[in-house]
Amino acid sequence: MPASPLPLGTIALDSGGDLPLYRQLYDALRDAILDGRLHPGGRLPSSRTLATELGVGRNTVLAAYEQLAAEGYLEGQVGAGTQVAAVLPDSLLQLDRQSKRPEWRRQAGAETRTLSERGKILSATRRLVPAYTRGQGRAFQHGLPAIDRFPAMLWSRLLARHSRDTRSSLFGYEIGIGLPALREAIAAYAGAARGVVCSAEQVIVTVGAQAALDLAARMLLDPGDPVWVEDPGYLGARGALAGAGATLVPVPVDEEGLDVEAGIERHAAPRLVYVTPSHQFPLGATLSLQRRLALLDHAGRCGAWIIEDDYDSEYRYQGRPIPSLQGLDRTGAVIYMGTFAKTLFPALKIGYLIVPGHLVDAFATAIRISGHVPPPAMQAALADFIGEGHYGGHVRRMRALYAERRAIVLDAIGNELSPWLRPAPGEGGLQLSAFLPEGADDRGLAAAAMEAGIHVSPLALYRLEQGRPGLYMGYASVPEAELKRAAAKLAGVLEAAGAPRYS
Repeated sequence: MPASPLPLGTIALDSGGDLPLYRQLYDALRDAILDGRLHPGGRLPSSRTLATELGVGRNTVLAAYEQLAAEGYLEGQVGAGTQVAAVLPDSLLQLDRQSKRPEWRRQAGAETRTLSERGKILSATRRLVPAYTRGQGRAFQHGLPAIDRFPAMLWSRLLARHSRDTRSSLFGYEIGIGLPALREAIAAYAGAARGVVCSAEQVIVTVGAQAALDLAARMLLDPGDPVWVEDPGYLGARGALAGAGATLVPVPVDEEGLDVEAGIERHAAPRLVYVTPSHQFPLGATLSLQRRLALLDHAGRCGAWIIEDDYDSEYRYQGRPIPSLQGLDRTGAVIYMGTFAKTLFPALKIGYLIVPGHLVDAFATAIRISGHVPPPAMQAALADFIGEGHYGGHVRRMRALYAERRAIVLDAIGNELSPWLRPAPGEGGLQLSAFLPEGADDRGLAAAAMEAGIHVSPLALYRLEQGRPGLYMGYASVPEAELKRAAAKLAGVLEAAGAPRYS
């Protein structure tokens, strides 16, 4: 089959743009495939030929081809070159809306079949589950790392290494609570980088952080159990805990993190405490040593569990990273939770729990029953990525990049945004909070910004009780030039909306 006529005239690569050339080419080819300009089964030019025609290096084309192949848009056959996949991944995700019957809600007997009580609780928490939208590079989208800086070619090679050999045990049924090599790599990394005290046997690999939260909540809580949650706090945790039937006890947060004394006053004997001690979500505070010790002491006296969510502790830009709360624990109260969504990419869907030894068998049984295990080949590739030193190198490079982007946002808050915003205390993370003057309508201002194409979240969204208004602003996935443009645009939005000013 001859090579498909590529719409080269529509491919404009900008060597001075914010996105790498391979990513620009990837986007152009993917768009051409999805809108039908490149047909399923059609051959693409060789990487050398296309590189010559576009005036770029061959590695640029190879990187774009490999990324498209990894995502299922392209496929290669020996002797046949590279061609557009016969069945596209996006097609598999589309529902045939014409086949849906409008009367599906009125099927006979449907009114006699209802959700379980737990199902009703889970359904009612849907507003608490964060809905992440596409928008890589949109200021000030939060929750996303700089995916365009991820070493996609290297990752593709590691993944292919473990996907080629069907004799491998990775093609069998189950690897329990995680591939042994990955559990070893996680335990070694958490011990060296975060001061976590554990063995590989205590590591439970999960399908991302949300699955880890859900598993811990189901294993540790009964309906009605009181749980301390930070206020403001992470919506995903509140959703998982409320979905398990817990009674949420909002505990205020200040510049030292969770206010332990306030928690004791509100409910002295919680069953569980959920906390983000290294970088509080969303205000950015670090839990002080005095409060860490107070929390551990109180949990020991009242028999409470502590879930330590260490979601982006790698990104601290002043001083050394703060050691984990788990490393200070002497009573086995802390369950440590981590994820690779913020350090690598969210779609990896690999997180983990580090649990006390006596819980391992129970958690292993629960995962075996639920079947919520990340793909083994993906786990093996991640184990290599960590073990061969690529993970540490990538984190170091991203830390430097994010520090630069954070500095741009802080500079904007101190200049063109200074009449309306004040940064919350904090020294790290992929996003930051900025306070508005008392009385400001942060929900309304966030909506006005969204209409202008600027993605910020109101702090009110994360609160169970009334508190200081503000905006939550991400910067990790946003190019430097876009951050500067968006800051000026946000200032115009706040001005036009009549936002209250600081005196």
